[in-house]
Amino acid sequence: MKKSKTIATLIVLTSVLASTQPCRAADAGTALTGPITLDEALRLTREHNPRAKQAAEEVKAAEERVTVGRSGFFPQVSARAGYRYINPVPEMSLLGGPTFKFAPNDNYDARVTAEMMLFDFGRTGRTVDLALSGKNAAGIRRDITVRDLSLATVRAFYSVLFLQEAVKVQDKELAALQQNLDHMQKRYKEGAATRFDLLTTQVRLSAAGNRKIDLQTQLDNQQISLRRLCGLNNEATLRLSGAFVVSATDMSAAKLLAAAMDGRPENMLARENVRAASYRKSLAAKEGLPKIVGSASWATTNGYVPDIDVIRPNVAAGVELQVPIFTGFRTSASTREAAAMVRASEQERIDTEELSKAELKQSVNELRTSIEKIGTTTLQVSQADLAARQARVRHQNGLATTLDLLDAETALAEAELAHLQARYEYVLNSYNVRRAAGDLISH
Repeated sequence: MKKSKTIATLIVLTSVLASTQPCRAADAGTALTGPITLDEALRLTREHNPRAKQAAEEVKAAEERVTVGRSGFFPQVSARAGYRYINPVPEMSLLGGPTFKFAPNDNYDARVTAEMMLFDFGRTGRTVDLALSGKNAAGIRRDITVRDLSLATVRAFYSVLFLQEAVKVQDKELAALQQNLDHMQKRYKEGAATRFDLLTTQVRLSAAGNRKIDLQTQLDNQQISLRRLCGLNNEATLRLSGAFVVSATDMSAAKLLAAAMDGRPENMLARENVRAASYRKSLAAKEGLPKIVGSASWATTNGYVPDIDVIRPNVAAGVELQVPIFTGFRTSASTREAAAMVRASEQERIDTEELSKAELKQSVNELRTSIEKIGTTTLQVSQADLAARQARVRHQNGLATTLDLLDAETALAEAELAHLQARYEYVLNSYNVRRAAGDLISH
């Protein structure tokens, strides 16, 4: 049946999303002490999901890269000590007298050196800017990861609620069909019904039972996925507290689009990538400029005349100009590469913004469709319920066939499932609108 296939497709997609976003507590699982709300499920996901923790650690790593970049503003102090044996060494003998050495065979050297970049045409500052951009990008990627995990949790949470209600609807249909079967068996024994009528009722009951088995299996699988997402104990009974609330939602395209352009993390990340690319281009262009480096050292060394074996302290200080003359075309190639990356990141930004606009429009259209479906399915449920009650009365009075009664019972169950599915789709589509508009789905 079409509606059953649609329901199954929605559940399979949600199950795949949930299974690709694992979330476990550090131990065997969090114990469940009472009904779990959506806010509680989202909190568990944010706290226990390994991908959320990974994204947080990547932000910390990016912060340390900023510190690494700023190290260029400070002196670089190092110490070293060494020994070297040299033979022969410069020596001289006067008129057959003693031999005088001008350098020792055993050379000892220990020194502390400080070097500092005095001027590099802004290379160090641009490196810091690039690191800060990386830190901002890491924070945005963390927000995207947590938002996607939260959205997967929302879908899994409402899938469980939907399937629980769908099982109840199926139970209701089974109860009605069982009652009809009992009545049909009685009439068959009395000779008022045919064998075909009895078999038709049994087949409908069996088909409804199979649909319940499928729904129950999907429910069990979704509960496993939700437990895994939230780090719940695998053996815990999952009790959810929630409902498919249909409330007014702001669907102003202009307002939502403005929010998406400014606050959607994908757009923010694309703009940050453009900024980082421009920093890389600027940094590449500065690689061909000179550097001025200052240095100072304090050392203890032997080799000073007249007593070359005595270790004496000494100091040295200087300023050095470093000018790159030829780098094997590296500087020009790096500049062209960085310029190409700027153009590529700009195109990425344009594509991301266009995709955001398209996703927002699509999600708003789907939400409007869900609202319309709720209205039509509400009417269908009322009509199917009235038709089923009339069919029962007519069948009891011999004015309707068994097939008419079974069709009415099936139509009622289908209408109730369609209404439930419309409310389920509305809730998910409302979250899709929030995501498209830049909401991080924190509740």
